[in-house]
Amino acid sequence: MRATFPGEVAWYATGRFYIDEAGSIFDVGYFLHLQGLQGSLFDGERSESTAHFTFHSQPFQSKSVANADLSIGIDTVGEFSLYLNRVPSASFDEPESFGAGERIATFRRVSIVAGLTVPNVVIANVFSASLIWSTEFEYAGERQNLSELLPNGVTQWGTAGTIAITPPPPKYTTVLPFVGSAIAIGA
Repeated sequence: MRATFPGEVAWYATGRFYIDEAGSIFDVGYFLHLQGLQGSLFDGERSESTAHFTFHSQPFQSKSVANADLSIGIDTVGEFSLYLNRVPSASFDEPESFGAGERIATFRRVSIVAGLTVPNVVIANVFSASLIWSTEFEYAGERQNLSELLPNGVTQWGTAGTIAITPPPPKYTTVLPFVGSAIAIGA
């Protein structure tokens, strides 16, 4: 195991944003790639229900700033945790299931998140997050710790769809799919 080099791809992830009636937002999903881990990240075909590594954020709020037909979202600083699911079983119909495994790390966004919405086209954002907690875990016969793989955290670029998934699970007004690509932050 070696630390991910600064600027090297740290992960590819996909998931969904969930928005409730009060306007609180959180996101969940799974990793398509985690640099430095050996073995398959899935128990079968790639999907949320077979993913060994998932994530779940704490709820946050977002405010918008308008600039002509662009909407710039300003999200508050927040945290998200990564989980190891030895028996994968996450489902987008039950977003809480993405936080049901062994918590292996927690990241905190280092500042507000600026996102851009182009109506009926795409939503994009970028943020940096520091690793604030991690623990050692065994996977594919090797001891791992994200503090060794990503000691300084990540910068992630995300792209989300603008067409909501219908119907959303109960208690949510909107659900949007997204993909994120992160690189390792240097020392």
